[in-house]
Amino acid sequence: MGIWFVLAIGFSFAGYAIYLAGLRREIVRPNRASWLIWSVGTAMEAVTYAALNPGLLQGWIFAVSALACIAVVLGIWRQSEWAAPTTTELVCIAASLSALAVWLVFRNALWAHLLVVAAVPISFWPTWASAWQDASRERSPAWGLWTFGDLATLLVAVRGPNPGVDELLYIVVELLCHAGVWFMIGLATINPMRSFGLRRGPFLVLDRHRPGRNMFRVDENHLGKAVFAARAFAEGERLMEFTGRLLPADQVPRFAHGSTDRYVQVTRDHYMGPSGGLDDFVNHSCDPNTGLRFVEDRVFLIAIRPIAAGEEIAWDYSTTLFESNWHMICGCRSTQCRRVIGNFGSLPPDRQEYYRSHNLVAPYLRRRDAIAPERRRAG
Repeated sequence: MGIWFVLAIGFSFAGYAIYLAGLRREIVRPNRASWLIWSVGTAMEAVTYAALNPGLLQGWIFAVSALACIAVVLGIWRQSEWAAPTTTELVCIAASLSALAVWLVFRNALWAHLLVVAAVPISFWPTWASAWQDASRERSPAWGLWTFGDLATLLVAVRGPNPGVDELLYIVVELLCHAGVWFMIGLATINPMRSFGLRRGPFLVLDRHRPGRNMFRVDENHLGKAVFAARAFAEGERLMEFTGRLLPADQVPRFAHGSTDRYVQVTRDHYMGPSGGLDDFVNHSCDPNTGLRFVEDRVFLIAIRPIAAGEEIAWDYSTTLFESNWHMICGCRSTQCRRVIGNFGSLPPDRQEYYRSHNLVAPYLRRRDAIAPERRRAG
């Protein structure tokens, strides 16, 4: 067993282990369609490769990858709800199914193998689009480890007996796709300490999102942890995205309060849970400098007036709440403090109109008749 084979297996296994750990801690937010397709594609690749190259060591690499992909898919499915696939995802699923059809009907492993190779870059497209839109969704050392694993696998193949073009083609395509995601999210992610939020670390080469990391700082105030602006923000500027897991209302802890109450109501029947990120520490204020803006299925924190460097970032918790039983004693200390924070209907009519006119309320509260009294579950 050669050193390159050991390295290929080691990098691949380490990558999946770190990615699964990040998934469990909700540090990464992977594209479900890509991973579903990869689980099918890598399984097909392992089968067709073993049929074409029986007994070769690199076949075990593909087998390990297939099992790990399935584990990631199961982990994703536990944390998400069903959503219809996009056109691109359907195209890739069709490509994978066509490879399976060729394998089953014609028993032609070579053509099945080549079709799987063609499906690989298509399957990466949803993940590339997701990472380009928000690099934090895929900010994991796993992408760098998988890239190194592909390089080691390529060396295993090249040094093997009579490597075929089809064999090398799949490995090269995988290498380029993994490296593409790694470059998009920044090479700094190869530092696991940086990726898992334990410390920043010095390795910032080709990190596309480096400037954004210094926009905020977490510090203490009279309420506990708080988020402060590290630079000035203009009115209307987007500060951050709220990214917690979507939960049905009946799964939200009934007695969450204080630092354990990190839940934001986004529909009448669903809440966004804690993300483990910066958005968990943004406090309430009755005179806020930011507000939540809902854009399709995403939630952004927007500056509603100019914010100076050093100023605490805060938003009005009432702008997403429908529950009639929830309340919180307020300690924001602003001159407009309401003392007790309740649902959107508890706000004065002029304040409700201000938030509505500036698009700073949850979509289900935008209509004026949306806050008719209705008893909700105890919070």
